[in-house]
Amino acid sequence: MRKILFIDVDGTLCSPVYNKPPHSAVEAIRHARKNGHLAYICTGRSKAEVYEDIWAIGLDGMIGGNGCYVEDHGKVILHKKLTEEECRDVVDWCRERNMEFYLECNSGLYPSEKYKEVSYAAYRRKFGKDPEYGEFFERMIYGASPYRDDVNKISFRLNSWEDYLAAKERFPHLHVGCWGGDAPNCSHGDVSPEGINKAEAIRFLLEYLGAQKEDTIAFGDEAVDVPMFELCGTSVAMGSGNKSAKQAADYITTGTDEDGLYNAFAHLGLL
Repeated sequence: MRKILFIDVDGTLCSPVYNKPPHSAVEAIRHARKNGHLAYICTGRSKAEVYEDIWAIGLDGMIGGNGCYVEDHGKVILHKKLTEEECRDVVDWCRERNMEFYLECNSGLYPSEKYKEVSYAAYRRKFGKDPEYGEFFERMIYGASPYRDDVNKISFRLNSWEDYLAAKERFPHLHVGCWGGDAPNCSHGDVSPEGINKAEAIRFLLEYLGAQKEDTIAFGDEAVDVPMFELCGTSVAMGSGNKSAKQAADYITTGTDEDGLYNAFAHLGLL
């Protein structure tokens, strides 16, 4: 029976260290699609951050911005964005709290003035070296106005967990999430349009495809993946993932850099 696979990118498809898909993960997806299964990435990334090496794997489409954007075989079927007024409100609030941020758009990623500097410093404190994923910062578009009408979501570096709680209180009309670790140790918060999450986007795509949730398998590694775990017929957490994802999953595979995706596909009979 054909399965529809929803695969998170960062920490699931891509190595949390090198930010690239391991060869085994690429082969697993290609083999599964050859066997008639459908494969969609389901990611917090906006389309501008889905690089050529990911598309080259061979995919049936994507869910981006944690559910803001849905594309099937090159056709855009859903795209929700923050209004310019909402964007301005979030940007000004981040500045008031001295939080660095970046705007996530399909046209590119637009960072605040010191986002790269602060991010590098945080990584050095944690790991004692510069990050391996410099391409992420190199592809950002610097110096543009942060007041835009094409923003899928805004991610901001948390100075403390209180920043996340304050965002929830300040923007009750929007969706406020967090990522980069288990709460209360997340590195980032984010703000996106109301009603946005991976599960709702999957539900929308399934209705479009005329498919049933019983035929779906979700793969993820963070708390943001839990809603799609709860919706899909089967859920898989990476062994290198966070506690919240592992607790919610039906099956825990090996780590991302330990052929985790390939091993999960094999376990589930997709190969």
